[in-house]
Amino acid sequence: MQETNNGYEDIGFAKIDFDRKNRRKFPEVIFAGGKTDEHLLKIFDLFYQKKENILATRATKAQMDLIKSKYTQVIIDEISSTMRIEFEKKEKRGLISICSGGTSDIAVCEEARITAQFFGANVNTFYDVGVSGIHRLLSKIEEIKKANVIIAVAGMEGALATVIAGLVDKPVICVPTSVGYGANLKGVATLLTMINSCSEGINVVNIDNGYGAAYNAAQINRLIEEARN
Repeated sequence: MQETNNGYEDIGFAKIDFDRKNRRKFPEVIFAGGKTDEHLLKIFDLFYQKKENILATRATKAQMDLIKSKYTQVIIDEISSTMRIEFEKKEKRGLISICSGGTSDIAVCEEARITAQFFGANVNTFYDVGVSGIHRLLSKIEEIKKANVIIAVAGMEGALATVIAGLVDKPVICVPTSVGYGANLKGVATLLTMINSCSEGINVVNIDNGYGAAYNAAQINRLIEEARN
């Protein structure tokens, strides 16, 4: 392992960006998808030895079992496909609301929830409030609006994002999911609905990208809370 003075550590196959928490206020997160067991273990171990808070996303069941066998204190969440160890608990500030169109979107929502909480935000979840039963959304809208930022997660035609954005005065970050039938095109149709919305204040991340939505929401939430204090 070669240490550098550029804010990262070069371990040959990877350069671990430990300075990111200073530049961007949030630490680097491990994307487990596509990594070999050897690479994942080496990266995880480097974080662990430095007592850095660890969050890994998109982990497979085999990767979860591997990490659990070595780090017994790791918190595994199979729904969100995440793994985490927190040496230092961040004080939770502000509030983010996460809404899902249906229960099939919950895995993406949970990735967003765990990420946002890892980055220091309080989170309220409102699942299964899709537009096919819009009274469910309307019954919760006043609670949803209490947040600094709202994340709307939906598949199928993706109308939930447009409807929520038309009812609130908060930024809405939208996550199209790959949930749907043939012409949904694995989330492409949902993505197109969201980016073509006539409701102002919508921002759209990539298909199934709960992590990206949570990162954006947590940054906005952090800045709002810093301005208040």
